Amino acid sequence: MLICLPPSEGKTPAPDGAAPVDLARLTAAERLTTQRGAVLEALASVSARDDATTVLGVGASLAAEVARNVDLKSAPAAPAARVYTGVLYAAAGLADLADDAARDVLVFSGLWGVVSPADLVPAYRLSMGADLPGVGRLATAWRPHLSAALDARAAGDVVVDCRSATYLAAWKPATTGDAAADWVTVRVVREADGRRTVVSHNAKHTRGVLTGHLLRRSGPAPTSAAELLDAARELDGQVIGTEVGTGLSYRMLEATLHDAATRRGPRTLEVVIA
Repeated sequence: MLICLPPSEGKTPAPDGAAPVDLARLTAAERLTTQRGAVLEALASVSARDDATTVLGVGASLAAEVARNVDLKSAPAAPAARVYTGVLYAAAGLADLADDAARDVLVFSGLWGVVSPADLVPAYRLSMGADLPGVGRLATAWRPHLSAALDARAAGDVVVDCRSATYLAAWKPATTGDAAADWVTVRVVREADGRRTVVSHNAKHTRGVLTGHLLRRSGPAPTSAAELLDAARELDGQVIGTEVGTGLSYRMLEATLHDAATRRGPRTLEVVIA
């Protein structure tokens, strides 16, 4: 099993005095270090400009976070599971897992390409959707490097894809040929009055709950879409969250597996909440 997550938009800086990032010790360093260095240099250069927030496509209120990009080489670093924060990460509880327990998780990043929850990285501000001067559109720039780093790892396994379209564009598992993986994206829908509709609210939390369940459940990890479905169905009927504001709980009704729309596309694990 390989679980693919997006990064969180918000990031928690590491404690002062912590050691800085060491590119040679990050996941897939032999494949990604050169590109990581190039993106790091380009980001530092752009972030020192007066129009940095405009170029990076973020609001002026994030100017302080963008300014922090200038000194990322020397900034304190912490495990990615603690730097990345937000609804999905809180629900998954990655920071509470032992390093070996999260070995099946990869977090995609506009700056690092991909990291594991245990990799030590500083807080930064950069989206995979950015067009970075000196590098280009990041999803396009990362694509050949991530393919070289990840295709062999994914081959013959199930890829549980919780990423947004922006990050999915940087790497798509092969579904045919010798490097084929059983690629499954996760879609969350709400059932109300007999109708099911795709939701964004609670979707991140639900994906986080599913991620945490897959990493903590007893028994071997799934290696196929069918085994993934069986594992997800272990949550059927369970209360998995509470609505912000109303305090009302919601539960997972069922999980179903849908075939790929195209020969090279992913299957879809549909998780129904109510």
